[in-house]
Amino acid sequence: MNALHDEPDAIHDVIGVGFGPSNLALAIAVEEHNSRAAPEDRIRARFLERQPSFGWHRGMLIDDATMQVSFLKDLVTMRNPTSDFSFLCFLRERGRLVDFLNAKTLFPLRIEFHEYFEWAAARIAHQVDYGAEVVSVEPVLAEDGEVRWFDVVSRVPGAPERTVVRRARNISVAVGLEPHLPPGTELSDRIWHNSQLVPRVRELNESGTSVGRILVLGAGQSAAEAVDYLHRSFPEAEVCAVFAKYGYTPADDSPFANRIFDPEAVDVYFQSTPEVKQSLVDYHRSTNYSVVDMDLIESLYATMYREKVQGNERLRLRNVSRIRDVRTLDDRLDVTVEFLPTGEREVLSSDLLVHATGYRPRDLETLLGRAAKLCLRDDDDAVRVGRDHRVEVAAEVTAGIYLQGATEHTHGLTSTLLSTTAVRSGEILDSLLAHRASDAAAGISASVSSSVNSSA
Repeated sequence: MNALHDEPDAIHDVIGVGFGPSNLALAIAVEEHNSRAAPEDRIRARFLERQPSFGWHRGMLIDDATMQVSFLKDLVTMRNPTSDFSFLCFLRERGRLVDFLNAKTLFPLRIEFHEYFEWAAARIAHQVDYGAEVVSVEPVLAEDGEVRWFDVVSRVPGAPERTVVRRARNISVAVGLEPHLPPGTELSDRIWHNSQLVPRVRELNESGTSVGRILVLGAGQSAAEAVDYLHRSFPEAEVCAVFAKYGYTPADDSPFANRIFDPEAVDVYFQSTPEVKQSLVDYHRSTNYSVVDMDLIESLYATMYREKVQGNERLRLRNVSRIRDVRTLDDRLDVTVEFLPTGEREVLSSDLLVHATGYRPRDLETLLGRAAKLCLRDDDDAVRVGRDHRVEVAAEVTAGIYLQGATEHTHGLTSTLLSTTAVRSGEILDSLLAHRASDAAAGISASVSSSVNSSA
């Protein structure tokens, strides 16, 4: 690949790898800081996103699905209630503020919140390069042996065979999660992950393809939403939910339990012993993992009962069950489902199998390459991360790696959620400024000089 250097004599204070809500919130925090700072105190930032435009869980933007967090937990309000990047300012600009207030809800439509994210991202487009997939992060040695910078190598938008190198004192890694699938599963035209749901359904409806039976594997919110959406989208099809539970479990969104998502709860979790951290996760899994909003549970049950009364049961459950085998044939899937209490197995011929089996953090080693080897790890081989979201690194490293979204083991259940996104962006900005001031006091050069030897 032909690598270009972006402004070789300049160094970014931070380069963001990925541009979802987390780095978008950080970019806004930087923008607001720079708007009131003296020129020499401004943060030089750049954000790199592999998608061609801003997108957040597009495959699950079901038309009537709502957010599960309050609109006040937007990109800025918890950090700066006066920010004009808030959801309320977005509504005012769109001419919908009064209409939203009359709806008397804290939970906007998911499609509307995505529109809000796009609106915010468009306002800071000058900080972002889309279609710029990061392919490596290379540590850079100064002549005194310190790893003082990172060279971030990304593809050139529109010319992916070429790359460009940007140098930074810090990187903020916020690449989101990737779909989790059962071992050996291969996605195809008939086997999906729910992250593909909406565009896949649209394609089938536009093609006029006949669908007789659909299986959905999973017991969480996304699984229940997929069951409901598929049942409505294919009015002649049987939709069958398969999961190991006896029934869907209601999400615990009660006021006291929800305090596990407060910014202060992050401090409590971070300071706790590993045993206490594990117990907190175990106690409060029902706030987030493999649970479903009660309104949706009741709606699905009402649909099943109505169909039973009418003698046309299209919505079915295979509870206390697991999928044991999937055979792909020319015109269908033969899926073996085992009823766990008895071991009885049944082969269901299906047109589609949708895995609503969740997500997992992306592998840091694959993403960061040699830079990942600088990160210190705990006894469980998890990356050690400070309260300011900065990775603990080897002694010779003064460059910083900030993690957003892969820190549940250190920062708790909010790690992958929107609840503390705004607050976290402020904490990272404060850390960047503090470390820059410390480096300046120590006499570390702010620009690339001839003392740089090579990539480590």
